Amino acid sequence: MSIDIGITGLAKSGRTTIFNALTKGKADTRSAAPHIGVTKVPEPRLKVLADMLHPKKVVPAEVSYTDIGASVKASGSQILNQLANADALLNVVRAFSDDSIPHVEGSIDVDRDITTNNLELAVYDSGIINRRLERIEASLKGAKPTERAGLIHEQELLTRIKTELEKETPVRELRLTPDELKTIANYQFLTAKPLLIVVNIGEEQIPQAASLEAQLNSRYSRPRSGVITLCGKLEMELAQLDDDAARNFRADFGLTESGLDRVIKLSYELLGLISFFTIVSGEVKAWSIQKGTTAIKAAGKIHSDMERGFIRAEVIGYNDLVKCGSLAESQKRGQLRLEGKSYLVQDGDVITFLFNV
Repeated sequence: MSIDIGITGLAKSGRTTIFNALTKGKADTRSAAPHIGVTKVPEPRLKVLADMLHPKKVVPAEVSYTDIGASVKASGSQILNQLANADALLNVVRAFSDDSIPHVEGSIDVDRDITTNNLELAVYDSGIINRRLERIEASLKGAKPTERAGLIHEQELLTRIKTELEKETPVRELRLTPDELKTIANYQFLTAKPLLIVVNIGEEQIPQAASLEAQLNSRYSRPRSGVITLCGKLEMELAQLDDDAARNFRADFGLTESGLDRVIKLSYELLGLISFFTIVSGEVKAWSIQKGTTAIKAAGKIHSDMERGFIRAEVIGYNDLVKCGSLAESQKRGQLRLEGKSYLVQDGDVITFLFNV
């Protein structure tokens, strides 16, 4: 399962630089064209499992990033459709100064740009609502009594959401019932998606990065949105080096982990994702699923046949497996347990699904 994240931001904010840093790509930072790249999710537990089990193949989970190449306001419908299909949004906001790259607004102002980007997302969603409300109004004129109740309910819900958007409250922060969330799911509202604000700083700002990040999170952090500071230019350069060289250069700047690691970690938190592992046919593989996913639904993430013919799951926690040293030893110690279809998969579970179709 690949996680899809759309990258937005104003012109000259460093969107493509951040994209290159996250994907180890070499996209032209001067180009306004969209870019798509895939990166492997850093997962140190995979290496431990590989060293223990000696599989023929190790397959990490993946994240796909789409740099839309423009701000939301300036993007065409085809690009916005790609953004609508994303699982989360990464909004790049400029904090670095560079006289050779003038800011589109003439000055650096992080708070102003965050507000502008949020407004563009809200305007996009309001446009969807307005078009749908017009269609509902037309449908009500000839609707049968059995259809009217559903249309009126949808009309009232969309009108309420539109009012909240006008108050600068994104859909992700509204208290909607499960039925209401189901009603609006197909609209793929941009403000309903988890949002990670990446503040793109300059190298000279790295010593103050932690305090800046804390200040911004105090103002903008929410259950499904957060702020991270990143020096895009430095991270893009480091992404082109081998791991040891990048680690040494990063240490010179007092950085303990890569920008990719930090972005993915926070993205997983905002999306409510966990990881589990499978060992089958000489392959150790990592999978990303929503926290609270049942065993039968987790099996379906691998293949629909596994969900359809689910019998049971053989499960052991990662830490327990490491303590045992092998699957055979874990069986001897009674650590490998059988779970049914309603079992809630936990982060780090190592699972073998038994099924019959």
